[in-house]
Amino acid sequence: MTQAQPTKISLAPLPYFWPKDRVLAFYQEVAKSDVDVVYLGETVCSKRRELRLDDWFEIAGHLVEHGKEVVLSTLALIEAESELHSLKQLCTRAAEDGYLVEANDMAAVKYLSDLNAFFVIGPAMNIYNADSLAVLAESGAIRWLPQLEMAGDQVAAIVADYKASQLKTIETEIMAYGHMTLAYSARCYTARHYDYPKDQCKFICLEHPQGIKAKSQDGLEIFTLNGIQTQSGKCLNLLNQWQDLVAKGATHLRIVPEHDQVLEIVADLKQAMEAGENQVLPLKEQHCNGYWNRIAGMAVV
Repeated sequence: MTQAQPTKISLAPLPYFWPKDRVLAFYQEVAKSDVDVVYLGETVCSKRRELRLDDWFEIAGHLVEHGKEVVLSTLALIEAESELHSLKQLCTRAAEDGYLVEANDMAAVKYLSDLNAFFVIGPAMNIYNADSLAVLAESGAIRWLPQLEMAGDQVAAIVADYKASQLKTIETEIMAYGHMTLAYSARCYTARHYDYPKDQCKFICLEHPQGIKAKSQDGLEIFTLNGIQTQSGKCLNLLNQWQDLVAKGATHLRIVPEHDQVLEIVADLKQAMEAGENQVLPLKEQHCNGYWNRIAGMAVV
């Protein structure tokens, strides 16, 4: 009988535009943390160039030295030939250096498949059934992230259907904490908030290290604007349901690094997992967990 592997804690790529010094300092702390897998790179906007590709690979090397598994992440929305060139450069170098890549669109899948490189199916890819998962697994995928709006029983059904196909094993990573990306747009809503053209945005995202809150007419924080991303207004908190996530197939629990204190949450999750406890982070007004529990996404139970 094959022994089940322990569930790992993963850290998503940084969703927001932080100054280089802050990014470097943050990953110094990540190296000392309980995180098992670290995703690195820019996934939102190609204009966010505080760190170059060499910087990301330097951070990757440092994290590997501290025992972390590192995955390089790709842009979710490719809009220019130059971005396609950068994508190919990232995939090629990652394959040469032995790093996994999180593919966030089919162009990345094509490049990685041509390189015979294994990859992770990122959250910007839409996987809603085991057949789609099998196609990507044949192309080299070894891990996938279900769509955020899927309920727990839907994820469990896909995992079960895939296992029944008796294809090669694939890992399942489920987001447990962070603001959910609900939509991508070719427009930059942060630039539009300031009435700046997208190509002359003045890197205004740097002034919003946790995005911009968008409120409804009755004052409810309904969305968070982050460049081309429209995120949820509330922060997903499935941490206290981590045992249910694992029971439904999660091999990895993903935490989104939206603030420096997130590593304290990682430590609390690690402690709860080792102790078999289900209380990690109390549910607060700004939290939500509706989608997983098959109710309105912004609701909490």
